[in-house]
Amino acid sequence: MFIEDKIAKESMTTKISTPKIIFFDIDDTLSRNGIIAEHNKATLEQLAGADIKLVISTGRSKAILPADILALLEADVLDAIICMNGQYSFDKSGRISHYPLSAEQTDKIVRLCQQSDLIHKFDSATHIAWSGENDRLREFNAVTPNSIVDPEYYKSNTVYQCSVFFNNQQEKMQDVDFAQYDLKLVHWHQIGADILPADASKARGIKDVCKYYAVDASECMAFGDGMNDLEMFDLVGYAVAMGDAKQELIARADFVTGTIEERGIQSVLDRLHVAL
Repeated sequence: MFIEDKIAKESMTTKISTPKIIFFDIDDTLSRNGIIAEHNKATLEQLAGADIKLVISTGRSKAILPADILALLEADVLDAIICMNGQYSFDKSGRISHYPLSAEQTDKIVRLCQQSDLIHKFDSATHIAWSGENDRLREFNAVTPNSIVDPEYYKSNTVYQCSVFFNNQQEKMQDVDFAQYDLKLVHWHQIGADILPADASKARGIKDVCKYYAVDASECMAFGDGMNDLEMFDLVGYAVAMGDAKQELIARADFVTGTIEERGIQSVLDRLHVAL
C-alpha cells in the first residue's frame, strides 16, 4: 500500500531504476520483534540473484545481530552488514571499516551516564557490556550469551558505541549538551538511545561500503523507519520510509511506502521495476 509519492511520478523509474546497492534497516523495516518477515526474507533471496548488492544498515551491535540476518550473510544472500550506526562494517571476508571510541570519549560518556544515574552499555565486536543490572536485564542476559555485566569493560576492550536506558519516558538527558563533548544522543526507543561521536552515522558506514564496492551513493536505495536513518536518507539517491516510520524521517524520504505487514518493501521494488 502506497501512502505518499514524494517525487514526480514520471521520475520514479529514472531516478534509480536499478539501484546498485540497497541498504536495509533491520528492526521495523525487515524484521518485527527481532524476526525477519518471511516475505522480506523471500524478497532478499530473490534479489540475491540480481546484479544488486544487498547490505544491512542497523544500529544494532555486531554481538547481538539476529541469527536470521547472519544466516542470510552466510548464505550469500546479503553482501555486507553495517552495524552500530556505521561504526563497524563487515562482510564474509572480514571487517570493511571501523571507528572505535577513544578513551577520552568513553570516559566522558560514562561520566554523563553516572551523573544521570542511568544504566548503560558499551558495544564491542563480540560483546555488549552493561554497567549494571535490573530484573529485566537479568532475564535478557540469561538468554543472551554475548551480553555481560562489566562496568569497566570499556577500559580494556575496543568499543564502538554506548546505549543508555532512561528511568522513565520523561527523563531523557534533555539537559545534557552533548555537542560540547563532540557527542550526540540518537533515540531509538521511548526509553532508549545511543550515545555516539558527533560524526558517527549510518551514512558514514554507507560511504565506506560504497567505496569498497566502487559504487556512488547516488546510485543506491535505502529503506528505514527510525531517527538513526536520517543521515542515511540524506546520502543515498533514493530513500524509502516505511509506513510507520518517524515523522522526521518521512520528511526526508523520497517515498513513503507501507508497513512490513503491508509488504511495503515489495510495493516499492515492484513500482520501480526492480527485478524480483
